[in-house]
Amino acid sequence: MVTPIPEPVLAFDLPDSVDTPTVIVDVNALDANIASMATRLQDRGVGLCPHTKTSKCIEVIARQVAAGVSGLTVATIGEGEVLADAGYTELFLAYPVWAGFEPRARRLRALHERADLCVGVESVESARALGAATAGSERALGVVIEIDSGMRRTGVEIAEVVTIAAACAAAGLDVRGAFTFGGHGYRDCDAPPGAADDEVRALTHSRDVLISAGFDVHVLSAGSSPTAVLSARPPVTDERPGTYVFQDRLQVGIGAAPIDSVAMVVLATVVASHRDGHFVLDAGSKSLSSDRAAWLDGYGHLPAYPEAVIRSLSEHHAVVWTTGPRPSVGERVAVVPNHACVVVNLVDELTVVSGGAVVDTWRVASRGRNS
Repeated sequence: MVTPIPEPVLAFDLPDSVDTPTVIVDVNALDANIASMATRLQDRGVGLCPHTKTSKCIEVIARQVAAGVSGLTVATIGEGEVLADAGYTELFLAYPVWAGFEPRARRLRALHERADLCVGVESVESARALGAATAGSERALGVVIEIDSGMRRTGVEIAEVVTIAAACAAAGLDVRGAFTFGGHGYRDCDAPPGAADDEVRALTHSRDVLISAGFDVHVLSAGSSPTAVLSARPPVTDERPGTYVFQDRLQVGIGAAPIDSVAMVVLATVVASHRDGHFVLDAGSKSLSSDRAAWLDGYGHLPAYPEAVIRSLSEHHAVVWTTGPRPSVGERVAVVPNHACVVVNLVDELTVVSGGAVVDTWRVASRGRNS
């Protein structure tokens, strides 16, 4: 199913003073998104442990912390190292890290010893490797068992939870609870409510079986930007949304965000325009990424030309077709990317604007820290 984007209106003006392609972040829209999510979860009595893989940027993360968080989520040890260097030490590595590789085990142990680190685990083998990597530390490494609530990626079934927890305890790890990712909420526009219910159901069952087996449960973590508010209810303790800080075409298309909440676009220049209805931008796959949900048409959205579809990408070309008005060669246009997280990892810095003027540049501090 191809889902149309509503008639778009960006909430901010674009600068004239930067070259293209450039990733632009409007600080006012960003701050509004950060405040909104923090308030909504606070109102529900659920902690916010935002996933920082979206921004990879200390300035954005500092704003999230100032708005109120219960911790910070990372995807890799490298991301955790960057945050620890910046003074943030309440970290959840929401990934089933394999610590059986000795250089990685050393890095994991070093991060554990300078931060309150909690790590995802979903196998007996991984539990043993984590235990060996941190054996002899002053305190046990915290672990949270990953549950599959319907995405069918990583995560165990409820019947396996106690077995994994017992392996963690035998390896000297501190079992703190369970987490899940309702990523199947991205499957189509009607999916988020059901995925949120699946998250709550899976975490409730995990809590019950862990308590019955004698484990204390302190963490029941859910989250994705479309499901975060929907699953923020007992017994969930915290949510881990990430994309909400910028929003993107996927969030708008799935109904998780209005178009005027988009805080990040790729500014591009039209380098060709043809009578057959196609034109070309200087922002290709190295600027927009090639991410595309099956139910979205094209590789980004042009707010000024809502009938246009980015049909194909080369490394430095976006080929756009339209039955409506076409921009002129040399015109600068904003593209709302399909997936903000991937776009950020393609650039060294974010150009920050307010009122259409450039006010700062922010370094993408953990760009490329993929392990």
